[in-house]
Amino acid sequence: MGDRLKGKVAVVTGAGCLPNAADREPIGNGKAAAILYAEEGAHIMAVDIRREAAEDTRKRIEAEGGVCSVFEADVSQARDCNAMAAYCLKTYGRIDILHNNVGIMPPKPGGILDLDDENWDLVMNVNLRSIFHTGRAVIPQMLKQGGGCILNISSIAAVRAGNPQTFIYTVSKAAVNQLTRCLAIEFADKGIRVNCIMPGMIDSPTIYHSLPRFYGGDIDKMRKDRDERIPMKRMGAPWDIARASLFLVSDDAAYITGQLLGVDGGLWAMGG
Repeated sequence: MGDRLKGKVAVVTGAGCLPNAADREPIGNGKAAAILYAEEGAHIMAVDIRREAAEDTRKRIEAEGGVCSVFEADVSQARDCNAMAAYCLKTYGRIDILHNNVGIMPPKPGGILDLDDENWDLVMNVNLRSIFHTGRAVIPQMLKQGGGCILNISSIAAVRAGNPQTFIYTVSKAAVNQLTRCLAIEFADKGIRVNCIMPGMIDSPTIYHSLPRFYGGDIDKMRKDRDERIPMKRMGAPWDIARASLFLVSDDAAYITGQLLGVDGGLWAMGG
């Protein structure tokens, strides 16, 4: 156990994860971050729309000697976010870190002419509106405390608009980037730092639920294709996102706010 986050309370949304491929560890980006934060001394509130998934995270944290509580919430809904913040304050008395990890791909991929209002609203509500609601719920407490840290998880797709099939996802994540910067400037002199990580192609449970259909169900083909498209010739792991997250929410990054960090094996540097 470390102490980089000792005495801190971290709310991690999307802290559970979907079932993973049989030959992969059952860890997603949010779960990995929650575990690493706990290992560094933070008390965790694991938030997920699937309570059982958040409970798995809690069990892992507590088995390693950490402190974690669970809250079931749909963070696209303001009432759930307000209840989340109230529960965290009741349980721990403060909120130092808000880690926004929730995000989805559209159920129906396609460009602007392929999609309808329902798909647009769903993706925008989950990927963007959720951060609006969680921020409104926790920022008043951070102001009262004299500071805090918000970390948003976006996507490298936000700056690489090259795939029409991910049109809504790309737009929503680009909006997350700009929301991050707006919040960072608004609260820079109030002791609240706001940053964003843009994951690239990560070997996480999510891809095994959304991408095999594009490869005829061939998982090995999917992995090989994704590896080959990355300059480092390998997908990242959820722990790569977690380690970058730990840096940005720790005091090591005390003079960093409003930044977009690509954790992508070089994809952003390729442009496109």
